[in-house]
Amino acid sequence: MKKILVVAALMLSSVSTFAQHAVGSFNLQPKVGVSIANLTEFKGTDPRVGVVAGVEGEYQASDIISVSAGVLYSMQGSKYEYKLGNLNYKKTNKLDYINVPIMANVYVTKGLAVKLGVQPGFRVSGSENSKLTVSAASIGSTHDVKAKSVDFSFPVGLSYEYNNFQLDARYNWGLTKAFENGKAKNSVFQITLGYKFDL
Repeated sequence: MKKILVVAALMLSSVSTFAQHAVGSFNLQPKVGVSIANLTEFKGTDPRVGVVAGVEGEYQASDIISVSAGVLYSMQGSKYEYKLGNLNYKKTNKLDYINVPIMANVYVTKGLAVKLGVQPGFRVSGSENSKLTVSAASIGSTHDVKAKSVDFSFPVGLSYEYNNFQLDARYNWGLTKAFENGKAKNSVFQITLGYKFDL
């Protein structure tokens, strides 16, 4: 038993330098990146690739654990394309949100953190763009979609920090339905690069 306690103490002491920032410190991190989004339950769709950008604040609670919260503009939705001979049909569901990720970050080695949390999202726009092309003639239309105003997701991911630059990769697993009708949920993978300013 004594040996187990000694090993546990050595393991805890070895992680004391995993975090890049002092315990009790707070930093702000502007970040920008790419969002690769799709909608579940939509068969044959392709991801909508867009921008994610915003700012996150992080409080270093202990040597290995921090808590962060942010405000991120995220372009989401899906794309669909159908071709048959001279006929080409394209449709894009555009769902843009202001997401508020609230994350727990566990530093498993120096600069490397495992992240998980909850994320409410507030829809700022929702539309469906379609375009039908037959030979050289095209017809396009745009209309609003009945998307829910609030979305909830479960973000999980990894981040690596070096010299205050942080590369973050996370997957946002949709928990609630994206539309008033149907069962489709948001499914979003995001990669961002940010810089931490200590306050």
